[in-house]
Amino acid sequence: MAANEDDQSAASLSVLVVDDEAPAREELAYLLSRDDRVRQVRDAASGQQALEMLANDTFDVVFCDIKMPGLSGLRLARVLAQFAEPPQVVFVTAYDDHAVDAFDLAATDYVMKPVRADRLAEAVRRVVTFGSPTAAGTEDETIPVELAGVVRFVKRSQVRYVEAQGDYARLWTASGSHLMRIPLTSLEQRWAGAGFARIHRSTLVALDHVEEIRMIDGRTTVQLGDVELVVSRRHVRELRDRLADRGRR
Repeated sequence: MAANEDDQSAASLSVLVVDDEAPAREELAYLLSRDDRVRQVRDAASGQQALEMLANDTFDVVFCDIKMPGLSGLRLARVLAQFAEPPQVVFVTAYDDHAVDAFDLAATDYVMKPVRADRLAEAVRRVVTFGSPTAAGTEDETIPVELAGVVRFVKRSQVRYVEAQGDYARLWTASGSHLMRIPLTSLEQRWAGAGFARIHRSTLVALDHVEEIRMIDGRTTVQLGDVELVVSRRHVRELRDRLADRGRR
């Protein structure tokens, strides 16, 4: 599974594979070891063993199963998120019902079993991309959203603005809205490098979708298609500066 020519200059990755099932763990480790972008692959048979290894060694990314006895993959990811320099996490699972949880935990990717070599290569590419300071925020993230028990996928580039609803965030696209279990502040931090800006304590906008900014009688609004959103006074200057920076690029 050789890397594409464009990825050859990427830094070598140190990978930890975590899965309680030995055949799946060994197959995943083997496939990853064949990728030119991967420097070393080690494996752990449980979340607890993975934590012990992470206490002594540094890994760029952890590829882990979700449903494991003891410390599940989701719980492991929550622990890793508390690290001063957390590794990226890629979930590898036979179940698609945790995709939204994976997004909440800022997972780099979510790969379904049985793992295909080309799909795994794409996951490695995403790890390399997200780990590059010059590329941070440029990858068009895929967002899993739940609707009536069905998981659908929305591209971040489709999101025009986001509204806070308690501990949830409502993503608005041209075709409708989707409710996500994530605080607006967390989404603001995660998407800051992807062209999203706070315009109100309860609203984020995608700068690429802003068509006009209007200032009339001390009231500032932005126009996104047929939608008009109010900009609070404390955010006006920052918004104008960021729009101006976008215009110069």
